[in-house]
Amino acid sequence: MKLVRFGQPGSEKPGLIDSQGNIRDLSAHVSDFAGAALSPASLDKLRAIDPASLPLVPAGVRIGAPVAGTRNFIAIGLNYADHAKETNQEIPAEPILFNKAPNCIVGPNDDIMYPKDARHMDWEVEIAFVVGTRARYVEEKDAMAHIAGFCLCNDVSERRFQVKHAGQWVKGKSAETFGPLGPFLATPDEIADVQNLAMSLDVNGERKQTGSTSTMIFSIPFLLAYISRFMVLDPGDVVTTGTPPGVGSAKKPPEYLKAGDELLLRVEGLGEQRSKVIPFQP
Repeated sequence: MKLVRFGQPGSEKPGLIDSQGNIRDLSAHVSDFAGAALSPASLDKLRAIDPASLPLVPAGVRIGAPVAGTRNFIAIGLNYADHAKETNQEIPAEPILFNKAPNCIVGPNDDIMYPKDARHMDWEVEIAFVVGTRARYVEEKDAMAHIAGFCLCNDVSERRFQVKHAGQWVKGKSAETFGPLGPFLATPDEIADVQNLAMSLDVNGERKQTGSTSTMIFSIPFLLAYISRFMVLDPGDVVTTGTPPGVGSAKKPPEYLKAGDELLLRVEGLGEQRSKVIPFQP
């Protein structure tokens, strides 16, 4: 299934995308895609529904992030071998974990706001997974059973906040609107090989990132199992898994986003995002 949330911010309803690409309203069957609603049993009930029996959602409706109630938004740094190379850093021996604030999550086509005092705002096309079953000390061979689905993520970053200020990367990763997710959550059966998906990101029509999940250093099952050694992942938690080469900060000279820039992100099988950078809004 391809699961979506549609409507105005804070009032989104759950839906699914049918085989013709139309959005169908699921709100009579599930209140939202959060918590227990992401469990295998809940998703199986939704899978049994004939999409044609569901009300059509009018075209042009706003699409929100495909998951609600996220309490942990975890990200992985330097998880692509070719990205590590472009930043002149060694391939990590273990995954690098950092946090993004859950309240930075926005819809896939919502505006991205330039933070106050920001100078070096950057882009990162990524694939994220959403937890569907509580994960605690999970073995890698069992990891996929804990994943509700996959979605496209832009790990928007402010490099000066991230690197030049003392402390953790979270400072450069958590500004409001820095976590566009979606357009939809693809359940695992929708993706033939999650470790072999093409990825791209354009800024103002110019290709900046081209890559594939095949160059990940640590696979998605490994990441879930690894993270579950150090913390419990609950249903609705999001883990975004790293970016391929082409980030602005690694270019020579560096390139950074500015107000008015338009981004187009794509991950094979997970749709696309179209966002615009807007100035800081007090």
